Amino acid sequence: MQKSMSNFLNGTTSLWFFLFMLALFTTIANLLLSKLNTKSNLAKKNSPPSPPKLPIIGNLYQFGTLTHRTLQSLAQTYGPLMLLHFGKVPVLVISNAEAAREVLKTQDHVFSNRPKLKMYEIFLYGFRGVASAPYGPYWRQVKSISVLHLLSPKKVQSFREVREEELVAMIEKVRLSCCSSASLMKVLNLTNLLTQVTNDIVCRCVIGRRCDESEVRGPISEMEELLGASVLGDYIPWLHWLGRVNGVYGRAERVAKKLDEFYDRVVEEHVSKRGRDDKHYVNDFVDILLSIQATDFQNDQTFVKSLIMDMLAAGTDTILAVIEWAMTELLRHPNAMQKLQDEVRSVVATGEEDRTHITEDDLNDMPYLKAVIKETLRLHPATPVLIPRESMQDTKVMGYDIAAGTQVLVNAWAISVDPSYWDQPLEFQPERHLNSSIDIKGHDFQFIPFGAGRRGCPGIAFAMLLNELVLANIVHQFDWAVPGGLLGEKALDLSETTGLSVHKKLPLMALASPHHLSQN
Repeated sequence: MQKSMSNFLNGTTSLWFFLFMLALFTTIANLLLSKLNTKSNLAKKNSPPSPPKLPIIGNLYQFGTLTHRTLQSLAQTYGPLMLLHFGKVPVLVISNAEAAREVLKTQDHVFSNRPKLKMYEIFLYGFRGVASAPYGPYWRQVKSISVLHLLSPKKVQSFREVREEELVAMIEKVRLSCCSSASLMKVLNLTNLLTQVTNDIVCRCVIGRRCDESEVRGPISEMEELLGASVLGDYIPWLHWLGRVNGVYGRAERVAKKLDEFYDRVVEEHVSKRGRDDKHYVNDFVDILLSIQATDFQNDQTFVKSLIMDMLAAGTDTILAVIEWAMTELLRHPNAMQKLQDEVRSVVATGEEDRTHITEDDLNDMPYLKAVIKETLRLHPATPVLIPRESMQDTKVMGYDIAAGTQVLVNAWAISVDPSYWDQPLEFQPERHLNSSIDIKGHDFQFIPFGAGRRGCPGIAFAMLLNELVLANIVHQFDWAVPGGLLGEKALDLSETTGLSVHKKLPLMALASPHHLSQN
């Protein structure tokens, strides 16, 4: 949902012109009726402040390329609790911690539903995943399975060997690349490097093996793009046919079919190897889901495939985004990079100079590392506007009337850069977290990169461990700098592109050289 509202359709200039003219035509007809009804409506309802809207399309015409920034700009005029209209759908926008607490904690039970959006229906097996399922008994069961069986501390720890094996392989790959250069320095595409290592780790945890680019990463990237682009028919139902005419639905269905066929193969692989005696085999997520399925929780494989989809998409995309942004900020702030490298390298005890990687046992001795990750999440939350919620009944929020069926967008990014809570909010300052009790688990509403309440992300522990471990290893064995030929704005461009998560628009390029610990 974080994709620009301008991405509803490809090549829609003529469509918007048509809608604008239609809206202008109907405005005249509606004006008198609107004036007659205004006083009585205001007497009946106390609605949140709203920007002016057009008939039919409502406020859709006001959206630019980055939803979180557009919403923040509107909130500066209309306030932290703002009502928009996307076509016929009322949308409540939350832009400060107090309103977020009201929706995500005090009235969490009212706002725990998900709206039924077309792209989620196509890709997520008719809303069967934990992220997209409507609030109710089925969602409670799949959420419980995710928390207790897939993402529990014990299960996360069981994949330690997988994580460390892949990181050692990554380090060796970078080292060999540097050694192939006469200067022992190499310009690397860090985005590609991070994509591969996060993809390999997550795939091995979820399905028990690495995945080819064509199997998962390519189709999932296309899926993330389509999930991030809202469909006009979701908000103006009588225009749903346009999704067929312009090919958006067809494209989504082709990608979904390709992913579904891959998940079918994965399930078949696991079914065929069940019962084999292999002492080196580690149960992955698919094994666990098949065991649960055997208890007749769900008698079809859609349940299994929907959770595979959730874990692969969320795991690879959000973790990649955070580490990519962390390295970008560290390259922009050499003093912070040096401070982090000093901390990470200091954990290597005397006599262990040849150790090539940081282990998970080392992480608790790295407070600055944790502060860097938290500051990255504050400035660059992977999901800056949380996945939409929907009110299940009429209610009041901070004194305003909110109707049942209202969609809710929580602008987590706007909250995390709100000067009411943060000093110099747009500056990258990891030190602000060193002596702070504010955490990321959804208890402190000025900082909710993973959401909060019933619909909060269940994979925080898995994601944070991987964020810390990958970043620590990247800066441990290598010194990094901005390539000399790319100095200036282009080298450290902060432009964003959105899909399921917000990434750098341009690949992150950096100069790597081996660091010899024995010389410290």
